[in-house]
Amino acid sequence: MGEDQDFFRQHLAQTTPFPFGIKVSHAKGSYIYDKNGKAHLDLVSGIAVSALGHGHPKILEAIKKQSEKHLHVMVYGEFEQDAQNDLAKELLLTLPSSLNSFYFVNSGTEAIEAALKLAKKVTGNQEIIAFEKAYHGSTHGALSLSSNEVKKAPFEPLLPQVSHIQLNNYENLNRISKTTACVILETIQGDAGVRFPEKEYLKALRKKCDETCTILIFDEIQCGMGRTGKMWAFEHYDVVPDFLVAGKALGGGMPIGCLMAERKLMLQFSENPMLGHITTFGGHPLVCATAAAGLKIIREEKLLEELPKKEQLFAKLLQHNAIVEVRQLGLMLAVELKNEEQVQQVVLKGMERGIILFWFLSTPNAFRLAPPLNISESEIIEGCSAILALLDKLKVS
Repeated sequence: MGEDQDFFRQHLAQTTPFPFGIKVSHAKGSYIYDKNGKAHLDLVSGIAVSALGHGHPKILEAIKKQSEKHLHVMVYGEFEQDAQNDLAKELLLTLPSSLNSFYFVNSGTEAIEAALKLAKKVTGNQEIIAFEKAYHGSTHGALSLSSNEVKKAPFEPLLPQVSHIQLNNYENLNRISKTTACVILETIQGDAGVRFPEKEYLKALRKKCDETCTILIFDEIQCGMGRTGKMWAFEHYDVVPDFLVAGKALGGGMPIGCLMAERKLMLQFSENPMLGHITTFGGHPLVCATAAAGLKIIREEKLLEELPKKEQLFAKLLQHNAIVEVRQLGLMLAVELKNEEQVQQVVLKGMERGIILFWFLSTPNAFRLAPPLNISESEIIEGCSAILALLDKLKVS
C-alpha cells in the first residue's frame, strides 16, 4: 500500500500537497469503497458529476452497447453519429425552443471557451463582463473570468477586456454597453459558496443585455442537470439565456461539456472562417450515449419529482449551533461554519469516518454537499447524522 501511495505522489500530477488519497477499489450507488473494503458515503458526487450515483445499471448498459458499435470515428462535426443525435434529442426535450443547437466538447471549461469565442464572433465585440466570486474553470479564457487574483496571478497575462460586477447590484448593470460581447454568470454561484441571484435581478440583467445586443451566458456546469430541483437552474427565474453551458453531471459520469445556443448563432462557427471552433474528441460517441442515458434516467425515474422531499430532509436535519448558515437549492448546499479551521476539521474527520465532504476553492469557511440525486432518505439521514456528530466534536479555535 505504501508503494502505491508513493507511486501516486511521484508519477501522477498533484493539484495540492495534501490530496485525500483514498485508494479506490470500486463504487456503487452512493458509496465509494476503498481497497480495505471500507465504504465511504459520497456526499459530493465527485463535485456534482456522479449525479446518478455510481454504477447505475442503465449507464453501464449504455456504455456496453455503444462500445460494441464503435468508439471514435472522426473529429467532431464531420460524421453523423447516432449517439450524438440521441443526446441532442434528449436535450431538446428539456430546453426552451431558442436553445436548439449543441456543440459537444470534453469538459465544462472547454464549453466556456467555446461560448466566449462565439459571443465575440456574433457581436464583433471583445469586452467580457463576469461576476465577482465567479468560477468558470481553469483554462486561460475561463480563468480570466475569475475575480480570484491569487489563483490568477501566476498565469498572467490572461484575456484582456474582462471586468467584474457584483451579483444583485442593479447599479452595476449600467456597465453593460453596446461594446460588451457577453455577460457570463453561474446561474447559482458554486465556488462562491452557493450564492443566489434575485429573481428580479436576473430579469433586469436579461433586459439590459437585450437593450445592448449583448450575449447573456448562463454557466450551469455545476447547478444544471437537476441539481437544484429543476433540470436547469434558470427555470427557477423565468429568464432564458442566449447561451447555456453545461458539463459535469451531463456526462452521467463520463467527461463532457456542451455549449447550447440558437442554431443561427451556432452556425457562425462554420464560416468566416470555416472551422471557427474545432475539437477532436468532443462529442465522443461513448460519452454521448452515456449522457443521453442519464437524461432518460432523470426523466423515467422521476428524480426531479422526488427531489423536494430530499431537499427538505437535508434542511430539517442540518441544524446545529456550530452552523452559521446553510445555503441550499435542491441538492446543492453550502454549510457555513465559523471559520476555515472548523471546516478543515469536519471535512478531514469526515473522511476518517467514511463520509466524503469537500471544500470550496474560494469560500474557506464553508463545505459543500452535492449528493447523488438518487440518494435514498436513509442515506441522507446517515450522512447528516455523521455531520452532526462531527460538529459535536469540533475544537473551538
